[in-house]
Amino acid sequence: MTGTEFNFFSGPAMLPPEVLERAREGLINFNSSGMSVMEISHRSDAFLAVLRSAEQRLRSLLYIPGNYRVFFLQGGASMQFSMVPMNFLTSGGAADYVVTGTWGAKAFKRASEIGAAKVINVRSDDGFTTVPLQEELGFSADARYVHYVSNETIDGVEFRYDLDGFGVPVVCDASSNILSRQIDIDKYSLIYAGAQKNIGPSGVTVVIIRDDFLETAHRGQGVLNYRSFAGNDSMPNTPNTWGVYMIDLVCEWLQNEGGVEAIEKRNAAKADLLYSAIDNSDGFYSGTAEPAARSRMNVTFRLQSEEKEAEFCVAAEKAGLVGLRGHRSVGGIRASIYNAFPVEGVEKLINYMDEFAQTNR
Repeated sequence: MTGTEFNFFSGPAMLPPEVLERAREGLINFNSSGMSVMEISHRSDAFLAVLRSAEQRLRSLLYIPGNYRVFFLQGGASMQFSMVPMNFLTSGGAADYVVTGTWGAKAFKRASEIGAAKVINVRSDDGFTTVPLQEELGFSADARYVHYVSNETIDGVEFRYDLDGFGVPVVCDASSNILSRQIDIDKYSLIYAGAQKNIGPSGVTVVIIRDDFLETAHRGQGVLNYRSFAGNDSMPNTPNTWGVYMIDLVCEWLQNEGGVEAIEKRNAAKADLLYSAIDNSDGFYSGTAEPAARSRMNVTFRLQSEEKEAEFCVAAEKAGLVGLRGHRSVGGIRASIYNAFPVEGVEKLINYMDEFAQTNR
């Protein structure tokens, strides 16, 4: 390693260096309390202040109105694959699923095990390379909700619009692009996101749910019912206190950077640079997603052979470019360039790609 590594891992992903510096202080001596932030009681005034600050910063960044609740859960987004249908399908009805990648397929499978669920978009036999247009989607008359993943980390495709259910409640897994672009929060009844991409560390999941949708949740399921979080200050059990603290710091950093509006422009510029390098490589590199559906968070591409891809990744690591191997289920190359990833890392990757292509044609 060179000491100047750039972290392209898809998650847990890079955190802002400024946040890590702040977190180091809180890890040892939180607010001059003589205790670590991981040691203080989750019922203490000190932690409740952290919890409320994290929630308020999220509300400010995403323009979340007062008729939405914000919860901090555990179990990752994968637990939400089950928790959503457990709350909204076990009492009857059906759910529509828009499946545009690996995680959407997993969410649909979990829902199918719990209640009536069906895929409503046309899927290609060639893998996941695109997302449907809004006008291509037709919703079931009895749908309790429609679910989609706004950005697929494995397949490198992203919705560039907020899906409209036209009266059907919209549930969105926004784990990998939340806070990366502006969204119309009013389009959604429930948004959930594992924190380990753009919000904070792994081990905590943010859930944003509208009051009227929450009221339709099936009663029961104990702590796996969203109502249990609504009635217990987001804490029916001991939360991931460290994760919530880190979320507060990351959101503060993002506010200082100019908010979601500013970071969206930065993210678009980074992605455009990298996709241009792929497209202008005379076929040496080829993107896996259709241009209109390309993810700004997870740039996926291939070389001429798996052997060349392996060589590319080994040499990249030696050059300080780590985490570029594609997911084991699809292979290829994947560069994850979330909010905290600097443009300098993208530029270094592009230079490396050019050098590798020149010596391996």
